[in-house]
Amino acid sequence: MMNNIKMFLVRYAEIGTKGKNRYVFEDILCKRIRRRLEPLGEFKVWRDFGRIYIEALSDYDYDDAVAKLTKIFGIVGLCPVTVADELTYEALQKAVYEHFEDTFDGDYNFTFKVHTRRINKNFPMNSMEIDMEIGHDLLEKYESDGLRVDVHKPDVMVEVELRGENGYVYSKIIPGPGGLPVGTNGKAMSLLSGGIDSPVATYMIAKRGVEMEAVYFNSPPYTSARALEKVEKLGTIVSQYAGPIKLHIINFTDIQLCIYDNCPHDQLTIIMKRIFFQIAERLAEANGCDAIVTGESIGQVSSQTMQSLSVIDSAVTCPVYRPVIGMDKQEIVEYSQKIGTFETSIEPYEDCCTIFVDKHPVTKPKMKSIEKSESHLVGKVEALIDKAIEEAEVVWLK
Repeated sequence: MMNNIKMFLVRYAEIGTKGKNRYVFEDILCKRIRRRLEPLGEFKVWRDFGRIYIEALSDYDYDDAVAKLTKIFGIVGLCPVTVADELTYEALQKAVYEHFEDTFDGDYNFTFKVHTRRINKNFPMNSMEIDMEIGHDLLEKYESDGLRVDVHKPDVMVEVELRGENGYVYSKIIPGPGGLPVGTNGKAMSLLSGGIDSPVATYMIAKRGVEMEAVYFNSPPYTSARALEKVEKLGTIVSQYAGPIKLHIINFTDIQLCIYDNCPHDQLTIIMKRIFFQIAERLAEANGCDAIVTGESIGQVSSQTMQSLSVIDSAVTCPVYRPVIGMDKQEIVEYSQKIGTFETSIEPYEDCCTIFVDKHPVTKPKMKSIEKSESHLVGKVEALIDKAIEEAEVVWLK
């Protein structure tokens, strides 16, 4: 029945607080909506007096459209709208009846209230009169099917808006992800692995309007092709929300073996992550990214103690964002289940981080000790890092 819906009203929240810059955020959100809907048919997207409207100009699949729209950051809610194509009470009444038939499909056992916004003041009835008349008409038609009025706490709020030459009727709010439209807050480089945490971190930063790129450190033959496929799958899931993600695949094997052969094994993870960050920073600078994003959470593993994170951060000068830093594992798991990455993250394919972990890794590393160990890499690792960056494979995840 819902395929009869030819228009949606987009609700947003944070964008409405942006003052004189609000139009910039609205325009970017409209652009994101157009791109997302482009494969599904012909749509018109426009903004008008604090509203964004989507009108279907061709046949389309309602469920596919809703699935795509409810994954666009910046959208808090999506309202299927029935349009009265002229501003007469008869046309408005007809649109309300059509909306009820399309939306509730014969199940009218609920309470309702009518709320009218009369932006077009030329309509002969005021808002309260429209509320009363539409409410009366709905009761007369559907009361025998269980429909009841409740002006204090209705199950359904029937919204009627009179704008321009049309009337708009909506009553259902399909939740969106919220946040800010991607592209309104710069770009960042995420360290993406096959675990639970980094896809969640990437999602969370993208939700703040940040365009995402990602880097994955691959270590064949110690990691399998399935490990890389897993990371690409995770990035593709996140891209449903964040938009296309440019993934840089770094062959880290030779660098990892160099560290293993020249540094104390209890420091391997710390030194390896410092080089991860250095490579990510160079990729970020080359691709216009303003920060590095990781999925680290304080105390979760030995390399995520306060002391370890401080030593790792000192390897770079660009900002490092850790959106899950204060979350425990269960909270991150629940977030990953919400966005759809959890089942892929728990597939049993190991990243390079987990292959060379010492049985007793250092948990409170000293900067001087790490620098002394890294001095053994001087003249050996630099060319390997340059080669890894030059030969990086790039894949677009979308």
